[in-house]
Amino acid sequence: MNIRPLLALAAGLFVSAFALASDLSEKLQSNDHVLLMRHTLAPGVGDPARYQLADCKTQRNLSAEGRQQALNVGHWLRKQGIAQAAVFSSAWCRCKDTAELLNFKGYQVEPALASFFDEMHQAKARTRDLERFIAAKLATKGRQALILVTHHVNIFEFMGENIGSGDMVLAKVNAQGKTLTYQIIPRPD
Repeated sequence: MNIRPLLALAAGLFVSAFALASDLSEKLQSNDHVLLMRHTLAPGVGDPARYQLADCKTQRNLSAEGRQQALNVGHWLRKQGIAQAAVFSSAWCRCKDTAELLNFKGYQVEPALASFFDEMHQAKARTRDLERFIAAKLATKGRQALILVTHHVNIFEFMGENIGSGDMVLAKVNAQGKTLTYQIIPRPD
């Protein structure tokens, strides 16, 4: 049995993984890339009737699996070379918990990341708010990564594709925060 093809394949995979890590870290240190993340697994759709943002018990929340997924994503991001990040979250508890579990020295709640699932007529206005927020933060963040934890509807409206729980989107944006190109990054297990 010739082991050389297997060694070549393994070396290629290692180089590819190293290139992704280096590429992701470099792009997130620039002032034209942002990482959007859908909150990790919170079983169900939407929120129960009469939920309240100030009361997590009334909302759809992360499952134990979702909590572990968030920890795994944070660990994976650090393995990609992302040592410092400004993390912002929607006010929904499932997003705040995801942001906290990434373990990047806290997070801040940002209204531009709020879900409009129950108010789809707000989609365009909320997306404009998100673009303005991204533009402002990228201009002042320095070399730290900008990570935004939000909802399916927000990401879909921002870039036009569905992503799964815990998946990420590396978006290159213009000076106004509008998407130019993007890469979907599946949630690491």
